[in-house]
Amino acid sequence: MKQNDKLNLTMLCDFYELTMGNGYLQCGYKDRITYFDVFFRRVPDGGGFAVCAGLDQVIDYILDLHFDEEDIAYLRSRGLFSEVFLDYLRHFRFSGDIWAVPEGTPVFPGEPIMTVRAPAIEAQMIETYVLLELNHQSLIATKASRICRAAAGRTVLEFGSRRAQGTDAAITGARAAYIGGCAGTACTISDQMYGVRAGGTMAHSWVQMFDSEYEAFKTYCQVYPTNATLLVDTYDTLGSGIPNAIRVFDEVLRPQGITKCGIRLDSGDMAYLTRRARQMLDEAGWQSCAITCSNSLDEHLITELLHQGASIDCFGVGERLITARSESVFGGVYKLTAVEDAQGNIIPKIKISENAAKITNPGFKKVYRVFDDSGKCYADYIALHDEEVGSEPLELFDPVDVWKRRTETEYQLRELLVPIFQQGELVYARPSLQEIRAHADAELATLWDEVKRFDNPHNYYVDLSPKLWELKQELLLKRGRE
Repeated sequence: MKQNDKLNLTMLCDFYELTMGNGYLQCGYKDRITYFDVFFRRVPDGGGFAVCAGLDQVIDYILDLHFDEEDIAYLRSRGLFSEVFLDYLRHFRFSGDIWAVPEGTPVFPGEPIMTVRAPAIEAQMIETYVLLELNHQSLIATKASRICRAAAGRTVLEFGSRRAQGTDAAITGARAAYIGGCAGTACTISDQMYGVRAGGTMAHSWVQMFDSEYEAFKTYCQVYPTNATLLVDTYDTLGSGIPNAIRVFDEVLRPQGITKCGIRLDSGDMAYLTRRARQMLDEAGWQSCAITCSNSLDEHLITELLHQGASIDCFGVGERLITARSESVFGGVYKLTAVEDAQGNIIPKIKISENAAKITNPGFKKVYRVFDDSGKCYADYIALHDEEVGSEPLELFDPVDVWKRRTETEYQLRELLVPIFQQGELVYARPSLQEIRAHADAELATLWDEVKRFDNPHNYYVDLSPKLWELKQELLLKRGRE
């Protein structure tokens, strides 16, 4: 059995990817070019948009695709795979094309956030990892965006490592939370790996370790005078915690001219306690002391606390962020939309369901974001790859409410899917995490406030071009007659 530091993530695939691959090879479909779209059907928590994340890890995965001899020996032991297929796996690499939406971009249901064009076996083999990475990080980035918007400009820190569902969920979850708006994390390795600023001060155990709360606070301020945030609710927040914090700030920090400090509360009635804490600190001359709160927070509780007049400068959010507790699945899917014949002609494919939301949009497509003169976006537009878009009036055709057809003449377009791989070679200039975060902030500013509401957000339209709409109807009718 492989050790964790030697895991080959190529083997992190659903077993049917391998059985289908073996079958494709035996029936002559190994080199048949296929097109797959990654998209999702519903925004988590009933929100108006999601935040796309996880592309950088997908890139690393694609670049390292390979099968070790140990992997091939395991597959041979299953007795299902031909030696021809196992030999094919020895030389396996990704040779196709990938287009994707850059991380940090707001995305909407039904539109491709990634398109894969590759030989059938290659395209199938990457499905599981692509989905797990995009699903997980997009879910956490979307939740972080909601929480940070609820904080209304106040700092939000990700505190969830110990509640995350596995090591990778903690590490990449902190990364995704940063993309979504968090200022930092408690997860040290995420800082080391990705540059998500890690920070922290003390736990209740530090306070309990000393003979008195006062001694615990004083010792900490002496060791870390420029990073002194004291946990004041181990015993009695108002009776001893805050008074002892003020005493230590006066004795240790003030003589050094240090005015930057903080207190943290992890329990109790946050609205009442923070108001009283602010009053006590201000009366003692510590107006510069920041108040941080943690303990099972989310966007709804943060909104309520601020509505009740809580005096909070920073929120530490743990389990409800790192697990996206209110909506634990993003729901991204990976669906075949076209294949190429021997002459290179693109043949559209459609998946039909009794559930209309699960009927796919066929063909090789492009996605455009439509902006008005103010720089705000108001619709996304999906067209077939060979359509001329932007030179003429734009017909917006809602795929569900077909009567909502309108023509736009004053608009600006931006193509959302950008090239990532071409013929197996990386062509994308990978931005830093800080650049991704800046992109996310800028993109968020292009959304109307109505789309960003937590409850009953405005329905942002993802429209189909008339040509794509007609193709979809044609395929539906064709399948209906068969």
